[in-house]
Amino acid sequence: MGVVTLSAAYGSGGPEIGPAVAGRLGLPFHDRVIPVKVAGRLGVPIEEAEANDETVVTGLWRMVASLGAMPDTIGGVMPSPGIPDARAFREQTERVLTEIAAPAGGGGVVLGRAAALVLGDRPDVLNVRLGGRRERRLEAAVARYGRPADELRREMDANDRAREAYVRHFYRVDASAPRNYHLVIDSTALPLETVVDLVVTAARARGIGAV
Repeated sequence: MGVVTLSAAYGSGGPEIGPAVAGRLGLPFHDRVIPVKVAGRLGVPIEEAEANDETVVTGLWRMVASLGAMPDTIGGVMPSPGIPDARAFREQTERVLTEIAAPAGGGGVVLGRAAALVLGDRPDVLNVRLGGRRERRLEAAVARYGRPADELRREMDANDRAREAYVRHFYRVDASAPRNYHLVIDSTALPLETVVDLVVTAARARGIGAV
């Protein structure tokens, strides 16, 4: 079956592209189910797991702050020792991802959670990065969500900084570096249907999808 990981910058269409790719490949889409599983394994309320989830901006800032790894002025982080609770959420998330990719796990399309870095260059995994220029991502977000541009700009900037800090702290890499992915797409420059076609074609070329 295999796995498609989608690392999607804010405004690049990840929440729309992920389910569409999963549907075309006949695979499950893994997003909210991941913190649900993490919460069950750690014995905490789902709200607590979501507050430490990589896809939730407020949760990212909470986790990053608790780790003492706030972004510095050049876009990196100031590393310092983490705390067990934050690491426990990350470790359980990694275990869930590994189980999804296992032969008995059924595969799927995973949005976020640094899944490309967790699963690496496995032959049954396609790692995809969706991005685009900052202003184009903002325009796309305004068009999709119908909210004020200033409000979405602040949300986008917080999202970008928090995710970068999360990945740098736990994995010591640049989340947007092309070397971490098999396919990098400027999804703001193409219709979303075309982006879905590209990802599906690449996934099938790696033998990913329902038989």
